[in-house]
Amino acid sequence: MGKKVEKSLKEKNQSAVSQDEDDPNKTPEPYNCTGNFQADFTELCKRNNMAVIPPVVHRARPPTSQSQVESSKPEKGKEKGKTSAQQQQAEPEPDPDMVEGEPVEPPPKTFVMKEKFEYFKPSVQVEMENYDKPDTVTEIFIRGWKIDETMMATFAQCWPVMEKLHTINLWNTGLTGETITMMANCVPNIVNLRTLILDGNCVAAENWHELISEESPLQNLSLRHCGITDKGAQLLGAALGTIKKANMKLISLNLAGNMIGDTGAEHIAMGLRMNRTLMSLSLASNKIGDKGAIKLGEVLSRFPLSHEEVVERRKQFSEKGSPDRNKSPPPSRRADSKDRPGSVRSSSHADRDKKAGKPSGKKKDGKGGKDAKEEEKHDKTKGGKKEKEEKGGQKKDKGSSVGGRSSGASIAADTKTAGKGKGKGKDKGKGPAVQEVEDAGASDFVNPLTDAADFIDGQLLVAGNRVLINLNLSRNSIGEHGLAALLKAMQYQTTLTHDSKSSGTGLMRIGVYKNKVSSDSEVLAKLTEFMMPKDPFYKPPPQTPDGDSNS
Repeated sequence: MGKKVEKSLKEKNQSAVSQDEDDPNKTPEPYNCTGNFQADFTELCKRNNMAVIPPVVHRARPPTSQSQVESSKPEKGKEKGKTSAQQQQAEPEPDPDMVEGEPVEPPPKTFVMKEKFEYFKPSVQVEMENYDKPDTVTEIFIRGWKIDETMMATFAQCWPVMEKLHTINLWNTGLTGETITMMANCVPNIVNLRTLILDGNCVAAENWHELISEESPLQNLSLRHCGITDKGAQLLGAALGTIKKANMKLISLNLAGNMIGDTGAEHIAMGLRMNRTLMSLSLASNKIGDKGAIKLGEVLSRFPLSHEEVVERRKQFSEKGSPDRNKSPPPSRRADSKDRPGSVRSSSHADRDKKAGKPSGKKKDGKGGKDAKEEEKHDKTKGGKKEKEEKGGQKKDKGSSVGGRSSGASIAADTKTAGKGKGKGKDKGKGPAVQEVEDAGASDFVNPLTDAADFIDGQLLVAGNRVLINLNLSRNSIGEHGLAALLKAMQYQTTLTHDSKSSGTGLMRIGVYKNKVSSDSEVLAKLTEFMMPKDPFYKPPPQTPDGDSNS
């Protein structure tokens, strides 16, 4: 009886397992990606019930010639060399490919023949660091087939696990506003991603700015021929920089071949006012005219601050430029106890004051009066020093300069004098001063609004962007006035680079070819001649011996 019961139980368990396997309504377990892109991508496509799964293939490369292959292979013996030579000699004996006495040329070996339309079938091309290791995919290329939301969700699961991935290129893949948002949410999770190329994707929503958020690790973004208008340029300009924040990672932005006009160029120029990271900007083949060129030249030379920027500038100086406001008062001002801060005052001390009938307020007032007198004297001495520094700064700078980048040095000097004035031999008083000096040097980002400014004709002018080194404005609608503004900006940048306080080299390359200016234009000739020595790839003509002798 016992054996029969065991057999029946086993049969029931097996039938239950088979029913579970055959049950189509049962939800499968979530798949955890392993980093092997080909295996992960294929498995996720199967789970999404895709009818056609694009194969993952190596990116096509030009095939190597036979001579290179033979030279790369080492000779293992003389006999093998003899046999190969005999085979080569024996090959040309038959000559069947003869048509009316003329030999037929064999197909060239610079390409590989494939089946009909196989080249146009959807596939995911990859570049790998080591082709023997499937988890070393570094670049992904997708060409000419639509990526819908299901496919983008599949990629969003695979890409964050790929540690070596640094480049994604999706050309003409029919992206939409929804897929761009999905990619923007995925990009911050791809730690080593640096380059994103989305050329040929016209998106009606124009939400490209989501790709360069604060969390995005992108350094190079290419959006050529994406149908970007002034609306998209406005959003991109705000993502590059505003009064409150600025993008700190993007180095190169390519917006060539779009429909950006003067309004869009002005919005991008507004973003460049606060951005000090972008080094290369391409606006070639757009619809930018003189107004947009003048705004760009204004940003590169110097620009007047708006009311909002002036208010923010004052806030920056009040928070960072004045050491007295950032300084926390010493513990003796906040409480009677010198051993602990005022916020952690013991209850026993308060009880003692109540029992003794000596209110602590009198003592505090007394101390406060002494401290107030000392602070007044200290502030007077500080005020005298600050007035001297401001007068010295006004002599050096042209016009009436306000602020500057030397505020860090003044902070350090003020903290040292403050530490000396508080008392000798007190280590507790020196601690906060040392901390503030370290904090001032630790912050790498300097808000451009705190740069030295000139007050001219009722406007506060600040030096413009000198971090951008490459600007391409070719094939636009810029005329003589726009080129004159750009030339003036370049001349002003040259004067600023000689100043020790200036940061950045200024523009080194500018492309203005094929605009609404004749090739014989004087302004174009001056701009080209002025920028030629700045080009890092420029090589001056060699001097002739006649020229050396004359000199």
